[in-house]
Amino acid sequence: MSVFDSDVKDFEPKLEQRHQRGSIWRVVFLASTTVGIVVLAVLLLTIINDAFGYVAIENEIDPETLAQEGVLLEDLPREALIATLQENVSEGLFRRFEHDKPFGARTREEILALIRDDVIEPRVVAQWTLFESLFRRDMISQELAEDYPNSEVRFERWIDLDFVTTPQSADAMEAGVRTAIFGSLWTIAIAILFSFPVGVGAAIYLEEYAVDNVVNRVIQTNINNLAGVPSIIYGMLGLAIFVRALQPISSGAAFGYNEATANGRTVVSAGLTLGLLILPLVIINSQEAIRAVPNSLRSAAYGLGATRWQTVWHHVLPNAITGILTGAILAVSRAIGETAPLVVVGASTYITSDPSGPFSKFTTLPIQIYQWTTRPQDVFRNIAAAAIIVLLVLLLSLNATAVILRNRFSKRL
Repeated sequence: MSVFDSDVKDFEPKLEQRHQRGSIWRVVFLASTTVGIVVLAVLLLTIINDAFGYVAIENEIDPETLAQEGVLLEDLPREALIATLQENVSEGLFRRFEHDKPFGARTREEILALIRDDVIEPRVVAQWTLFESLFRRDMISQELAEDYPNSEVRFERWIDLDFVTTPQSADAMEAGVRTAIFGSLWTIAIAILFSFPVGVGAAIYLEEYAVDNVVNRVIQTNINNLAGVPSIIYGMLGLAIFVRALQPISSGAAFGYNEATANGRTVVSAGLTLGLLILPLVIINSQEAIRAVPNSLRSAAYGLGATRWQTVWHHVLPNAITGILTGAILAVSRAIGETAPLVVVGASTYITSDPSGPFSKFTTLPIQIYQWTTRPQDVFRNIAAAAIIVLLVLLLSLNATAVILRNRFSKRL
């Protein structure tokens, strides 16, 4: 027997063992992927199940009793609606409405919404999920006849165009997420404008300019550790720095904005806090993208007489931009769903006015969802499910836009 034949005999059993191990791990990976898909499907089905279904509604006051001289409430002029509201609510509540937003600045639809919320007060007395509404209609009809004979029954789509374009309301039937959407977009925009240039600049310095010494190794270690710090810690940092220490700036008082009611719990404080939260992620991902650029490209540029900055700007960054933008997309995906740091910074749980600038009060979609899920009324669970769908659509839309821009930018380079 030759040495070659002996080696083949020793190799064949090991090859068979390697194939067996490979098959086992393949099954494990396939099973884990299947479990992940099933869990995701259950999550989506649960959200959709709560976002649609039949509801039974009863009014505290019949809208027909508010008609004037045969004119229905929906057809009354603006002045008549203000008078109707004043007659049917307490003086304190009416003054609060005037303080929040003068009636002279409110539209007819806004005043009508106040009457519906605080005078008519429609309330959901019973509700059923989508699956119950589709497959258990006989049970629903029997329950309505026995317990809610005077109620109005309708199939409610909790997520629709009105839900997206309507501000917050104390009545779940009239509540929307417009203010929360604007708040999320404002905070994410500020977070990106702060963290992206700072993070990419820090990554360029650490990879292209910094020497390997104790100071830079400590900096790198701390950046890696900061990526795993709980988000609530960043909220406390934002509260101490942006809300309190820099209150004249974050409230806009230093720029002559809102001087009478200076308060650092504004959009800019929330955006900078989220920017700090995702900054370590942007730095680390940018470093990995820059590190992946071949050193031969740098050597060729230096050989042709390019300076270090010319090499970085014209050769390293164009080749690393795809990875940098991918890391930025992942960081933004984390920031848009954060709740804890924004609660600490001072996000409003109930706000009906849209943010008009970086120094405005704010709320965000995750905060709105959290606030609704803590309500004791079951009906708020339905609009919370609808808000989750809006948040997912917003997140996917932002990510898709970023991916498209990234691909187009990389092709031009």
